[in-house]
Amino acid sequence: MRRFFRIEHNGGPRYAIEEQGEWRLLEGDIFGSYTAGETISSTGHQLLAPVLPSKIVCVGLNYKDHAAEQNKPLPPEPLLFIKPSTSVIGPDEAIVLPEGIGRVDHEAECAVVIGRRATRVSERDAMDYVLGITCVNDVTARELQNKGASYTRAKGFDTFAPVGPCIAQGLDSNAAGGLRVEGWVNGEKRQGSSTNELIFPIPMLIAYISANMTLLPGDIISTGTPSGIGPLRAGDTVTIKVEGVGELTNSVR
Repeated sequence: MRRFFRIEHNGGPRYAIEEQGEWRLLEGDIFGSYTAGETISSTGHQLLAPVLPSKIVCVGLNYKDHAAEQNKPLPPEPLLFIKPSTSVIGPDEAIVLPEGIGRVDHEAECAVVIGRRATRVSERDAMDYVLGITCVNDVTARELQNKGASYTRAKGFDTFAPVGPCIAQGLDSNAAGGLRVEGWVNGEKRQGSSTNELIFPIPMLIAYISANMTLLPGDIISTGTPSGIGPLRAGDTVTIKVEGVGELTNSVR
């Protein structure tokens, strides 16, 4: 397994490749041809959002237990909505709660980063278009959503899409048992499940979404959240964990 970190390096963003604890600067294009270059320290780096997507395509109600806690029926096909690129922040950046919108929730999600342009991809070939796996916190203005606001409005505020800490390559998110997905607030685990519990698995999602819209390199598919969502308050620290990817931690203000 290898992991790609986007870091602040010598005054600008650079990708670093981590394998077996060794960090090396990436030379070339992460979405094309690249090699592992100079060895660098594995500590002390400012981590940036690992990718700057043109869009995040999210899947609603993709865990049975989350649909149940929302008192909503299981969707007959994937329920899609978009988080804009302007909602993306990286590790250790603050989630900012807008005034006057009421309760805002965390949603821990395993997400797929697209590696090459995908249009009308088959399920059989879907994973060939994946660069790797990352963590997403699908921060949601729950009261707005419950009042009938569109998903995109309730979930599209600035800072409402923390992504990171890296892109992990070589994980089998559809293996027996799946990948563990957890959400923690102030050191307390609130969410815990695995991608084995997804209603619509990742290859199906890639095929379904790419039949509706072209997915570009760097775009993200966020696959849904398990039960246990809950409110965030100023001063909280929220951490999303996806097995093999690591921990994405953000403060709330």
